[in-house]
Amino acid sequence: MHRLLEQLPPAAKDQLRRQTMPRWVEPMLATLTHGFPPDEGWVFERKFDGERCLAFCSPGSVRLLSRNEKSLNNHYPELVEALTRVKDEMVLDGEVVAFDDERTSFERLQARMGVNDPESARASGVEVFYYVFDLPHFAGYDLTGLPLLERRGVLRRALSLRGPIRFSEHRRGSGQALLKEACRQGWEGIIAKDASARYVHARSSYWLKLKCVAEQELVIGGFTAPRGSRYGFGALLVGYYEGGKLRYAGKVGTGYSDETLRRLEQRLRELERQTSPFVAKDLPRGEVRWVEPKLVAQVGFAEWTSDGHLRQPRFLGLREDKPAREVAREER
Repeated sequence: MHRLLEQLPPAAKDQLRRQTMPRWVEPMLATLTHGFPPDEGWVFERKFDGERCLAFCSPGSVRLLSRNEKSLNNHYPELVEALTRVKDEMVLDGEVVAFDDERTSFERLQARMGVNDPESARASGVEVFYYVFDLPHFAGYDLTGLPLLERRGVLRRALSLRGPIRFSEHRRGSGQALLKEACRQGWEGIIAKDASARYVHARSSYWLKLKCVAEQELVIGGFTAPRGSRYGFGALLVGYYEGGKLRYAGKVGTGYSDETLRRLEQRLRELERQTSPFVAKDLPRGEVRWVEPKLVAQVGFAEWTSDGHLRQPRFLGLREDKPAREVAREER
């Protein structure tokens, strides 16, 4: 057994299980909440506005995978290079981010998410970092049965942090006070985690999302024609799945650069269909083109209206790391 695992308390070592290096680990997901967990027994981390990434590392070999098991090696070659120096076999869980001043920016990260060529990715001018926060597997053992802080303790000692590889620090204290501080600093929010919880391969109330801003993934089901001098399209029609049906959530007409309009219009044209994928009857009138509901947009907005539509929505980018059928409304 590795010396770092030998140092664990007896109760924690009892939870270790022998395991060959997994090809895939279903990530643990947080549940959105607007209450606050008890201060005692919980820790709080920064909520990053980036792309979830699992890193399967052994000396000289690294596989970066998104939430939906897509390879990210070509998108983030500098992370692959930094992680090839690991001395032990491990699976890391974390988030890839790009910064706009002191804030993580999903919009800025788009310049890397849309590039699948290492040379072009490096030449993009967008610097990325990998913030790691969990360790499901290490040195031939499954660590998911260990309490969170025991896993993070092994992670902190096992991983040499250099260059773009960072450790997601946690804090204790009042969740309410920490969220206020996070919002003042321009963060997206915080993640509250039960310090004693095991790593589960599903969405769980052991991890809770507390957001400063309203933002979520939505499925693109159509688009309107452009007006005036605008190129590409006017607005995206978006929705979410409920009971297996795609519910209409409104039009998103702002947040697009000229390049985004050109690139996204091409993808939309390839997915066109004759009928609406939405079950709603209150759809926009006028020239609307429908598409197969396969693309997922990240959308910021002010609030949900009483009739289930978005107020003041703005497009932030496309999500390539989440299947459209998994998109549901996050209740606020």
